[in-house]
Amino acid sequence: MVKMRLVRLGDKRNPIYRVVVVDARKAATGEYIECVGHYRPTVDPVELTIDADKAKDWIKKGVQPTETVKNLLVKAGVIEKSEKLSPSKTKGKKTDKK
Repeated sequence: MVKMRLVRLGDKRNPIYRVVVVDARKAATGEYIECVGHYRPTVDPVELTIDADKAKDWIKKGVQPTETVKNLLVKAGVIEKSEKLSPSKTKGKKTDKK
């Protein structure tokens, strides 16, 4: 399975992330198929550069972006925000019904 995910680069307190297309079985910092963009959250304003054509092409081919990458693609305007990107990972509070 092929995924679109972030790879962390940079120093201890100055992270730089690459948005890459990678085989899901590869290591987190292993080789990747293609670099689609980069993201620098520590600069002001936040730097987000994504090649929209490459990203859309990979998504058409069936690549599954991670939740964080989905959010970044929505911010960059590459994909449209759906009502709910995926099911919630946490369970809601239980209410006692008596």
